[in-house]
Amino acid sequence: MIKLLLATNNQGKLTELRSLLTEIELDLVIPHDLGLDLEVKETGKNYRENAVLKAAAFAETANMWSLADDTGLEVAPLNGAPGLYSARYAPQPGATDQDRRRLLLQNLEGIPHPWKAAFQCVVALCGPDGSVITKTGSCPGEIIPEERGTHGFGYDPVFLLDEVGLTMAELPLMEKNTLSHRARAVGKLIPVLQKLSSRGEDE
Repeated sequence: MIKLLLATNNQGKLTELRSLLTEIELDLVIPHDLGLDLEVKETGKNYRENAVLKAAAFAETANMWSLADDTGLEVAPLNGAPGLYSARYAPQPGATDQDRRRLLLQNLEGIPHPWKAAFQCVVALCGPDGSVITKTGSCPGEIIPEERGTHGFGYDPVFLLDEVGLTMAELPLMEKNTLSHRARAVGKLIPVLQKLSSRGEDE
């Protein structure tokens, strides 16, 4: 079994990642467990670069395998915005998820429906030896003008999954973790993590 640091302070992501990794024998660690207060600037030019920046910084600091992701919501009528800046979409200091959703809907006012969109995710697994493995996942859907659901976080309440007719926020975690962009990206990484775990590395 290996120790794996979930390299994020986002509670929503931590909940999802823990759920996605339950079937692998891993000793999951979060930054709080290690007393880590590490803020990594997302200066990459794409999701992959940002995910690697975060995972590599935590792997080096904690000297253990670290997993991070970078995710963006790309809205077709807004030419792919907010995209790479999804988490920083609302400019005011201390902006909340609700502030970002509100701004998104304001920017879509007057544009005919449907507002097609897709979540994009890249997960990065970095080792203390400098190794880097990345996987991608996407989830198509559309933005709706009213919030629905109480689960999830971020843009989930306004992101409708066409295949089930529900927003991400209306899905229980277990169901979301069969359909989401993050689930699809992590799913591709699971065979790698299983190999690491079976080797019994504890770095």
